[in-house]
Amino acid sequence: MRSLIFIMALLVALPVVAEKVDFTLQDLDGKSVSLSDYRGKWVIVNYWATWCPPCLEEIPDLVDLYDENRDKIVVLGIAFEDVNKEYLKEFVDSHMISYPIMNTEPIPVTELGPVLGLPTTYIISPDGERVARQEGPVTREGVEKYIARKQRVSASMEPVTQVPGDSGQ
Repeated sequence: MRSLIFIMALLVALPVVAEKVDFTLQDLDGKSVSLSDYRGKWVIVNYWATWCPPCLEEIPDLVDLYDENRDKIVVLGIAFEDVNKEYLKEFVDSHMISYPIMNTEPIPVTELGPVLGLPTTYIISPDGERVARQEGPVTREGVEKYIARKQRVSASMEPVTQVPGDSGQ
């Protein structure tokens, strides 16, 4: 039931028209990470904070989602708070977060759209289009079901190259 609510919320969360988006931030090691670096994969961009209980609740699911699907899904965590990188590194290590974390200090980055509460998660298609937004915690199961549904819809909308029964001549 919870995943159904998640899927329904994602479906109504954004306008029907998808929009290509990009941003570049530094990870905790100072390496530049751009959203466009992950074209060809689904990207889950999660705005969170160390002080946010619902954010902490969803971390294990996001870690599992990332660890089990690295070939097709990337999770990017954006710490939406004013903390130094050393504190954030210690937090990430102590919570065994395996996906890339960026810090928006001192100015929060919101190129994807509004962040009205935490956690807020955006789903970016392999083509780089923002396709969904969720305010509140997400689950691995909910994200996987949403992506599977989007892939089924996308596959059913592919152009017809040959009409059934047509010999192609």
